[in-house]
Amino acid sequence: MMRHRRIGYYVGWLSAAALYGAGHQAPQVFQVAVGRQMRDRTVGRTRFVFAQRDVDRIPVVAHPTRSGSARVSTVAATMLDVANDVELAAGIDNAATVILDLVEHESFDAADLARIAPLFPAAAGRRVGWILENFSEHDNLDLEPLRLVARDAVSSPSRLDPASPDRGPVELDWLVRKNRHVDEESSSAS
Repeated sequence: MMRHRRIGYYVGWLSAAALYGAGHQAPQVFQVAVGRQMRDRTVGRTRFVFAQRDVDRIPVVAHPTRSGSARVSTVAATMLDVANDVELAAGIDNAATVILDLVEHESFDAADLARIAPLFPAAAGRRVGWILENFSEHDNLDLEPLRLVARDAVSSPSRLDPASPDRGPVELDWLVRKNRHVDEESSSAS
């Protein structure tokens, strides 16, 4: 469909995460980033939700399909998309669960997070870093390059949960305002 309409795209958010085996539930919609505005639509039994992005800047991989291949955001880009658009990820608890599942993927590389974090708002890198530091069981994960990029982007703190009020303590390591408790049970159930 996207080739036919000549629209730049990539499969992202929970749809990309599901292709990487992350998340505990199948997404109810197929989430696609597009280079220009498109209305959501249903094709057959699949409901497509489109979000306008600068799709040419985000790193992608070719994922095989029945009719060729589809452009899918890389594991690091998927993590940052999910952390940036928490509402598309079904809330901060689910976003944390997906990020923790993605860190287990064989193609995950923490250096990729730091390299592409500047393509996203500072809050995305800060949320990913905070979640990985607080819930990941990988003690050897080098998050310092991501921390430097995310912390130095803007001086004001980012809300951990963008849907919650801007109140709560600020964790200075990540400049994250802990404005909501993240459910450790659902986040570590990967």
